[in-house]
Amino acid sequence: MAGAKLGAVVMAALVLMYVALMSRQGYLFLIQPNIVSKVMGFVIFILPVFGAWGIYRELMFGIGVEKLGRILEAEGAWPRFKFSVMPSGRANKSEALQEFGDYKEATESEPDNWRKWFALGLIYDACGDRKRARLAMRKAITLSKR
Repeated sequence: MAGAKLGAVVMAALVLMYVALMSRQGYLFLIQPNIVSKVMGFVIFILPVFGAWGIYRELMFGIGVEKLGRILEAEGAWPRFKFSVMPSGRANKSEALQEFGDYKEATESEPDNWRKWFALGLIYDACGDRKRARLAMRKAITLSKR
């Protein structure tokens, strides 16, 4: 966990450095009289902004998931899965898939319960569906703020 946080901080620092350096270069292109230089300057200016926005969004996602996890741990309500874990630390996907239906039903029966969405996100991840896992976790974060 600490390694992931350190990695995120290092990446954020590198992106900020990149934004600063590229912003200067973009400005230098923008002040040129040539239209091609102006277009290049605009693109150089705008791309780092998208990168910074993406990193900000991912950092907020990680902080949100971590916050909800701490709440569940404090409540003693962390989801208890029945699937086994392989020596590599990954979930046994076939066992997780068998258990998936129970969590999907629980979420459908209480669609406004962030705890159900959080558990669904974990089981999606165990089943190998990272895209839906992230969507479920985002839903949990949104619902927890209500």
